[in-house]
Amino acid sequence: MPTKLWEKDYDLDQRIADFTIGRDREMDLELAPFDILGSLAHVRMLSEVGLIDAGAARRCQEKLKELYQSVQAGDFRIEDGVEDVHSQVELLLTRALGDDGKKIHSGRSRNDQVLVDLRLYFRHRIESIVGKTAELSQTLTGLSDEHRDKLIPGYTHLQIAMVSSFGLWFGAYGEALIDDLRMWRGVYDVVNQNPLGSAAGYGSSFPLNRDRTTELLGFRAPVVNVVAAQMGRGKTELLLAFAIASLAQTLGKMAMDVCLYSSQNFGFLQLPPELTTGSSIMPHKKNPDVFELLRGRCNLLQSLPTQVSQLTTNLPSGYHRDFQLLKEVVFPALDQLEDGLNIALYALPRTRVRAQELPTDPRYTYLYSVEAVNELVLQGLPFRDAYAQVGKDIEAGTFVPPTTLRHTHLGSLGNLGNERISAERQTVLRSFDFATVHAALGALIQ
Repeated sequence: MPTKLWEKDYDLDQRIADFTIGRDREMDLELAPFDILGSLAHVRMLSEVGLIDAGAARRCQEKLKELYQSVQAGDFRIEDGVEDVHSQVELLLTRALGDDGKKIHSGRSRNDQVLVDLRLYFRHRIESIVGKTAELSQTLTGLSDEHRDKLIPGYTHLQIAMVSSFGLWFGAYGEALIDDLRMWRGVYDVVNQNPLGSAAGYGSSFPLNRDRTTELLGFRAPVVNVVAAQMGRGKTELLLAFAIASLAQTLGKMAMDVCLYSSQNFGFLQLPPELTTGSSIMPHKKNPDVFELLRGRCNLLQSLPTQVSQLTTNLPSGYHRDFQLLKEVVFPALDQLEDGLNIALYALPRTRVRAQELPTDPRYTYLYSVEAVNELVLQGLPFRDAYAQVGKDIEAGTFVPPTTLRHTHLGSLGNLGNERISAERQTVLRSFDFATVHAALGALIQ
């Protein structure tokens, strides 16, 4: 049995082989369970359309399920000299089943094999990221409710602007993450389409039932046009990169706020000692390294769409080996994003809030200037005249801030609307069909 699916009767120069394989064997270990799932569906379909006899199909499926269990147990390996996961799975099948194992590649190419592997893998990773993003959003909304009445300054241009609160600050990120979930929902719709059966990009003369493999693998629909299926390579990763960058932007901004607000000059947040690091020469230092690294990693993740687009730009339709390199940037990015979500979920609830005595702190007197303007307007003075009057009082040093806050409209200090934010989060979550996918894949490996 050849160790490369394309192997012929000549030896490839070893330096060329090493260069072209690159990090594929390392990356492909993550694809192993999904390659086996794709093969299970393909074999069942081949049997149903009469391209493999029932006995051979049964034996192939039994061995594939055995291999799937070895992957789940952490025992699966890609052997030295074997090019990728696709070759390894077929090699193990052929060793165990002889000619039966050689039949499973009928009607497919390594091109559509890797396409279906990637889409199954991305779908799996999206589910995990969506779950953690929703959990973080829920955590932030809960912190917003818990600290709703604790005031802090709000800033524009890094200058004090108006009164804010921890309720508003936590709640803002809780809601912003729902927009990121919507972004993932759109990417999920693209990922959740079946490319299997497109072969090398131009279909097959075998009577394949592509709707059947779509059903077996829990995809919502096939990518109908076989050329379009192949053109999805690169485009899918680009859309995924935009979703990663969007979520990273939210997490990075939040991490920056924590770094700023926990500094002594602000003092709105306090990290417990066990979440900080020290200095080698300054004994007083307690540094927010965890949030600085979260910020830095998220900043790097925001460059991912550029990396993906530069890698795939100006490529014509059809398969190109350049696509192999996408795994080397996208797979680690997914890992880093999940790590960031995990650390945020761990660290934020342990961070202590420190409400500010805004009305009595002279640094924050002018936070109430808009409240003073609005009071005059409510008394009948035109807004522009009220604005001018308060401005003159500030310049003259005679401004006296009002102490009553009347913020009652939706989404403001006195009416956070967190129950509506939570309801919207649930609506977005319900739009993902993860349960359908679990049911299909569960039936496939039974």
